Amino acid sequence: MQLLQQLVNGVSLGAIYALIALGYTMIYGVLRFINFAHGDVFMVGSYMGYFAATVWVSHFFPVGTLPNTILVFLLAMMICALLGATIEFLAYRPLRNRPKLTVLITAIGVSLFLEYTGQLVFGPNPRGFPAIIPNAPLIHTASVTINTVQVVVISVSLGLMIALRVIVMKTKIGTAMRAVSFNQQAASLMGINISRVITFTFIIGSALAGAGGVLYASQYPSIEPLMGILPGLKAFVAAVLGGIGNIPGAALGGLIIGLVETFVSGTGASTYRDAIAFGILIAILVFRPSGLLGKREVEKV
Repeated sequence: MQLLQQLVNGVSLGAIYALIALGYTMIYGVLRFINFAHGDVFMVGSYMGYFAATVWVSHFFPVGTLPNTILVFLLAMMICALLGATIEFLAYRPLRNRPKLTVLITAIGVSLFLEYTGQLVFGPNPRGFPAIIPNAPLIHTASVTINTVQVVVISVSLGLMIALRVIVMKTKIGTAMRAVSFNQQAASLMGINISRVITFTFIIGSALAGAGGVLYASQYPSIEPLMGILPGLKAFVAAVLGGIGNIPGAALGGLIIGLVETFVSGTGASTYRDAIAFGILIAILVFRPSGLLGKREVEKV
């Protein structure tokens, strides 16, 4: 009886993890480093959604109306996109030719800066997220209940992932991203503006994290400045599971992590759900380091 309900819950949670994981995998695909500040951009997206819904947009459209919801998503995504571009320009671009360890340490520093700046600016106490998506049951049976929030989360996530796929595979900038990911030096010799491609990658990845932040806060309506740590780490696990640098792999990994976490919680072992998620990371690194959809790479020495 609970299987179908846990499946729906897992898909809706996994869709959010997939959106965050896409940012990790895109940045890794282009720059070959892990942006550990990405989970905190997700946190900023939640707060921007909160202020957009309750302060900026509510003067024109009441909370819970369709125009309010659409504007909240757009504003959160735009602000996070701007934040991502700023982080890349100020923190990562000056270190582009430095050792990867230097960039990794910088990413951890940017993550801590966003977390504690968030505590200073937004306050350390949790805030209740407004109901920008009216929560009403669409399907209610003895075995499953599907509400509007879950449907919107899955639909918006799927739409954004399809849009990203179209951008990467069907547009000129997407072709440039794939070229830079394959061979940055050769792409530069072919006239591709590497800095522009990298900035665009941060913009797209951060916008997806912003959308994920609003969706997550709509489903679990409590936000606080450290909320991005665990979802960010689990999205990183999802990206590694699917194959870091592989966009469909990130989506698949997010779905798997969401389903595993939900089913573990449904069995009454919710205390261990985080441990199991990171256990999956250890297992995939030991038995299949390239991930489920990743390709094995030969490194020349």
